[in-house]
Amino acid sequence: MCGGHWNTFAVKNNERMIPVDSRHIIDIVDKNLSSRMDLSRNYSDKELKELIDDCLDSLEKRIPAIGIDRTDIRNAIYNSRRRFGIIQPFLDDPAVNEIMINGTEAVFIERSGSLVKTEARFDDRDKLFNFIQTMISWVNRSVNESSPIVDARLTTGARINVVLPPVALNGPIVTIRKFAEKPFGWDELVANGTMTEAQAAFLKKAVRDQKNIIVGGGTSTGKTTFLNMLASSIPPENRIITVEDSAELRLFQENVVRLETRNANSEGRGEIKMRSLIKAALRMRPDNILIGEVRDESALEMLTALCTGHRGCMSTAHANSAADMLVRLETMALWAGNISSESIRKMIVSGIHIFVHLVRDENGRHVGEICLVDGIRDGEIRLTDARVS
Repeated sequence: MCGGHWNTFAVKNNERMIPVDSRHIIDIVDKNLSSRMDLSRNYSDKELKELIDDCLDSLEKRIPAIGIDRTDIRNAIYNSRRRFGIIQPFLDDPAVNEIMINGTEAVFIERSGSLVKTEARFDDRDKLFNFIQTMISWVNRSVNESSPIVDARLTTGARINVVLPPVALNGPIVTIRKFAEKPFGWDELVANGTMTEAQAAFLKKAVRDQKNIIVGGGTSTGKTTFLNMLASSIPPENRIITVEDSAELRLFQENVVRLETRNANSEGRGEIKMRSLIKAALRMRPDNILIGEVRDESALEMLTALCTGHRGCMSTAHANSAADMLVRLETMALWAGNISSESIRKMIVSGIHIFVHLVRDENGRHVGEICLVDGIRDGEIRLTDARVS
């Protein structure tokens, strides 16, 4: 549209031209489009544009003298449906790695490590809700009042989390985590200060020696990015099985099998949990198993796999330190029941070789600790500093 995002059109009524703000035309056509769309199916780009044209035809039949630019209206609606509307510029910006929509109140982004409030904002909850439903329907997920929380992976590779009212009091709340089209490599993470050359050399050797490695850290410390970098050094001839809640790892080896969990459907059926996928991965003749994040009782399946001779396995976990990762793993494994803390600690010592802890502070994201598992003393697992800096 020329001269700004919105133009003013005119309707001829009783020989007078009544100005019409194109925002209202777009809202009318978009609501009509929502009523016609079947959210259970995926529309091709051509089908979506044809459906928008049908809605425009209906509007012009109802108001014959309306003067609108069909191309501009179609593009605005198509972009909002297919190209993420007002947040598309943030998705296109490589410096933006997270987008946070706080209902109709504000849209925040994280750009180059800093949190910024943008001028973008959704006009009303209905428009935001329709936007969410469209995005979620593309990946065959659903979210509603009875099931108000959903995690999904968009077709762009980004991860989306949605929380609706009444759980989110000022919702709907949308958080989108972007991932670089080209994963960071060793040299890049050394150059940007994430780790030193000595740490990189130590970890490269650990990966090639088929050591089992757990990467821990707080939220947004770069655990997935770091795991992807570690995996890039897995020999190209190896068979790699990835197990994730939302597939985020991007590997370029040839023999890669990707497994992703599945939520239950609206009838409560069809759920496939991570622990089931870990069991399945063990039957696929893996050289390496990569587990995106351990966050529940699936920790026991992972530890069991590591203690049955499977080397070269890697995973991530939320933790405040390397020592805290031990507590987290033990606690999560205990959720499975019918196993003692002593047995779990023995499994950790037997199956895990290295803990890498990432931190995010005023200096940015970087490696805080690299620790080796050094047996059990007085009933407690001992960690020793790898002494690489």
